[in-house]
Amino acid sequence: MFNGAIKLAKKCPMKETIFVKPGLVAVQDSEKPKIKAADDAIIHVLKTCVCGSDLWTYRGLDEKAENSQNHGHEAIGIVEETGSAVATVKPGDFVIAPFTHGCGHCAACLAGYEGSCLSHTDNFSRGVQAEYIRYQHANWALVKIPGQPSDYTPAMINSFLALSDVMPTGYHAARTGNVQVGDTAVVIGDGAVGLCGVISAKLRGAKQIIIMSRHEDRQKLALEFGATDVVAERGEAGEKAVLDLTHGSGADAVLECVGSEQSNQTAVAIARPGAHVGRVGLPHGQGADPAQIFYKNVAIAGGIASPTTYDKDILLHAVLNGDINPGKVFTKEYPLADINTAYQDMADRKTIKAAIDTEPAAG
Repeated sequence: MFNGAIKLAKKCPMKETIFVKPGLVAVQDSEKPKIKAADDAIIHVLKTCVCGSDLWTYRGLDEKAENSQNHGHEAIGIVEETGSAVATVKPGDFVIAPFTHGCGHCAACLAGYEGSCLSHTDNFSRGVQAEYIRYQHANWALVKIPGQPSDYTPAMINSFLALSDVMPTGYHAARTGNVQVGDTAVVIGDGAVGLCGVISAKLRGAKQIIIMSRHEDRQKLALEFGATDVVAERGEAGEKAVLDLTHGSGADAVLECVGSEQSNQTAVAIARPGAHVGRVGLPHGQGADPAQIFYKNVAIAGGIASPTTYDKDILLHAVLNGDINPGKVFTKEYPLADINTAYQDMADRKTIKAAIDTEPAAG
């Protein structure tokens, strides 16, 4: 059973994580958010987490103003209040708060690409590592979970949390990588998104799933999720190992879940002619060589995931049925007060993905 207390009573101030400087995030008292627009919802966050993309600024690799709002963008919680235009959820509902906020009716959303929603310029969550959040464009974007947190095991709760970002992002890599039944798929990256990419490739029917991973704990989890082979090498050695496993042909689908220049180059190098590469790693560096892409007839797709679409159509049902268990990527949990330790442990690879309890169990 979920041990966190559900408190719908208003309170102010609240606890919120801020970015202090590279290598340090901290919890401070902040004003509780209020409804500002008719399609807003105020959500009492029960659990949040740290994303691999959050670590770029934490490590000082991306510029960010000191003492500013933190990047955190993944949460599940209880709806406390809704604006007048919100009809799909009501106070007391248990919800997934996807990191994108699609409108549900523009051309992008109707095609299942709400990460690129045409109706909203402010389409992404931020500052979610807090006790309360204002969730914009809530009417379509929020995903209602049946029942209440007390109806579910802690493992199931973590799987719901994974549906706010990493599981849909892994699925986006598989979808845009065009994984088909019987395919050979290669997943580049062994973080939480890459591991969810393994789950997704299996869910879509891939026969051979190769995970490129150098870490034993992540390799073990990838194999549990459905990977058939592990390649620990990088660069040319890694490319050769993949080609050897595919009898020189290369992969039918490549799921690029890192975003570095090397990972993008590897993705194209190991793809067979005519294959698809699904890119979901936040881009850093120059990416793949366009001439190499041209001569191999490789299709490059991917980008911002579609969590609301995937959760409503596929993933929530798969979690509720026990078909997938993406919550296993959370290998350690922390109270909100210890969030800097959670960041540091992820940066040091002491945990695959850190879950954050905003209301830890009493006692």
